[in-house]
Amino acid sequence: MNKTAVNGAERKINRWGYFFIAPFVVVFCLFNLYPTVYTFLLSFSDLRGLRSDFSIVGFENYVKLVTDPYFWEAVGNTFIMWGWNFVPQLGIALLLSIWLSDVRLKLKGRGLFRALIYMPNLLTAASVAMLFRSLFGYPIGPVNQFLQALGFYSEVVRADGTVVHEAFNFFRNVTVTRGVVAFIQWWMWYGHTVIMLMAGITSIPTSLYESAVVDGANSRQTTIHITLPLLRPMMLYILVTSLIGGMQMLDIPFLLTDMRGAPDFKIRTTAVYIYNVAFQGRNDYAYAAAISVGMFIITVILALLVYLFVQDRSDLKRKK
Repeated sequence: MNKTAVNGAERKINRWGYFFIAPFVVVFCLFNLYPTVYTFLLSFSDLRGLRSDFSIVGFENYVKLVTDPYFWEAVGNTFIMWGWNFVPQLGIALLLSIWLSDVRLKLKGRGLFRALIYMPNLLTAASVAMLFRSLFGYPIGPVNQFLQALGFYSEVVRADGTVVHEAFNFFRNVTVTRGVVAFIQWWMWYGHTVIMLMAGITSIPTSLYESAVVDGANSRQTTIHITLPLLRPMMLYILVTSLIGGMQMLDIPFLLTDMRGAPDFKIRTTAVYIYNVAFQGRNDYAYAAAISVGMFIITVILALLVYLFVQDRSDLKRKK
């Protein structure tokens, strides 16, 4: 076969390649690239209300964003609930992944355990949020009924001094509500973290563990000196992706509360604040777009800082 025929066959194969990737490119441009570019454009405009026309106002929205106390409060709320979720998520997932991957423990039904652990991740966040809102409902939610059966009540002192036993109104307590949001986030995502860590553990060469066993190392020593150091890249990936997902926390705090982050707006995340600004009240789409861009910038900066601080220093020296 001559060179011309080979080149013709390669061009034909390339054309088919373009044909097969075209649906993805079209969908990506329509539903991802275009909304992203349009959001950046809106952030420099004055679009609000039912208007369809707008004019460019420069950095006016960003100046307002930097001095907006409600935005920074929402950022703080987001990080608090993300931290309450991520720390136990990574710790428990790491423990379970090590147990389920250790062949010396000879655990039976490991595949079943992995499936059960991952199952909450298959549920929609909206349905889980409504479920927990019903469970902790006031005054006759199942949790309140259970506590009342055990003799636990909320004591309320009336104006005349009499003490009345009432059910707990969980969603009027900031700490409890934040805890419920963090628990739901943890429960839904720790299974995914377990699977990712197990994938990282199985990629570690077994020869390292065999050599350590020959040298007399036990399970604890191999975990500390082999598993954890070699899991650093996977844990860095989980940390960054969890940070990105945490900054986009919307449906659970939105549906679990009054859609505005009650009580006292302490459950209002940045994503909930964007929804409130864009679709409630003044419908200030331009400022909501600026908040979205601000959240994107904060997420990128934090992800880069996490990458630089967590990355192995020896890798940096080798690159230099």
